[in-house]
Amino acid sequence: MRRFSALFLLATSFVFGTVTAWAASKPHVIAYGKIMNVKLFLGPSEDHTVPLVVRPLFVDGKLKEFTTGNAHDVTDRLFVIRRAFRVNNNLPDEDESTHKLPNWMWQKGGWLLVDRTTARITQLNLPVFDAFYSQATWFRDYVAYCGLSDDQNHLYAVVAQLGAKKPLLKKELGAPSGDDDPEADCTAPTWEKKPTKVTFHPKAGEATSFTVFGRAADIAPGSSEEEQ
Repeated sequence: MRRFSALFLLATSFVFGTVTAWAASKPHVIAYGKIMNVKLFLGPSEDHTVPLVVRPLFVDGKLKEFTTGNAHDVTDRLFVIRRAFRVNNNLPDEDESTHKLPNWMWQKGGWLLVDRTTARITQLNLPVFDAFYSQATWFRDYVAYCGLSDDQNHLYAVVAQLGAKKPLLKKELGAPSGDDDPEADCTAPTWEKKPTKVTFHPKAGEATSFTVFGRAADIAPGSSEEEQ
């Protein structure tokens, strides 16, 4: 009887452990939803618009984020994509007196790092990245863009690397124009390889190139990039 009980407990433990391991290793499904064509409002009075293409990002059938633009594969496991989000444009008295539904306005956000294996989504904190003006270009685990200081009085050429706490490059390009066009001061940088080089294209000056040294950073699976 004792032998039977021991065998029963052993078999039960084996089955439970197998089910637990299977549940833990069950792959996540990351997918995009239907494309939505929306408007991005520009100017102090928000009186003109430009088209913005937005796609919802689902994890295991649940909506996690809205995104815009193309994804960039950093590794076979990790990719980055630009975030988009909605804000309620109703004034307080409009919400209270008319009981109107939120008047959603779309905005561009920062960049998201997505782990295909764990389905973890992390918002990257890129140095002096401005959600409206910065046009980022990725190569490997490097990202280049024109950034703005907090007081929006200084324009910078920035190169950052995933996993690095400080930017590889942060060089002042002058003062921003203050124009409402996202590409008024600097278009998206361009990359070259052999050697790895990035070129910035400020509207107010000549194109400037920088050679980027170093190997790809080893990003630990599941590690936090919030200090990036």
